[in-house]
Amino acid sequence: MPRPLGELEDAVMSRVWKWNRPVTVREVLEDLQKERSIAYTTVMTVLDNLHQKGWVRREAEGRAYRYEAVSTRAAYAAALMNEAWSQSDNPAAALVAFFGMMSEEQRRSLSDAVRIVQGPETQEPTEPSESAEPPEGAEPAEGPPENPASAQDRDGR
Repeated sequence: MPRPLGELEDAVMSRVWKWNRPVTVREVLEDLQKERSIAYTTVMTVLDNLHQKGWVRREAEGRAYRYEAVSTRAAYAAALMNEAWSQSDNPAAALVAFFGMMSEEQRRSLSDAVRIVQGPETQEPTEPSESAEPPEGAEPAEGPPENPASAQDRDGR
């Protein structure tokens, strides 16, 4: 399980994830300097630490490196949530509490995610399909007529 990123690590990784391409220390430094005063060597150390921790891979380019994220921010967030959930002595209660903290937008995102994970074969049809039961009292559209004995058994007559 990944340890949560520190404040500066998160600031650096946010840029690496956002840009979604190999980046140099200089690029990250220049963007960070728009928000705070920070030294080149500090950014270089943070990226080296992130490399050692397995968050970024690097490739030499001349005398410098280009750094690229190993996984996505979504995968990082999912790993943190999974770790927190697995620490609970009552995972169901933890989920209920978590869902209770969610905004309406987050609940919609959760519903969308569940539909994606379940896939189309497990989702309820939005329109009546051929395999759907006809409304009560309606004759089936196709197929053999219903056996009257079955109808008597079902209706209890």
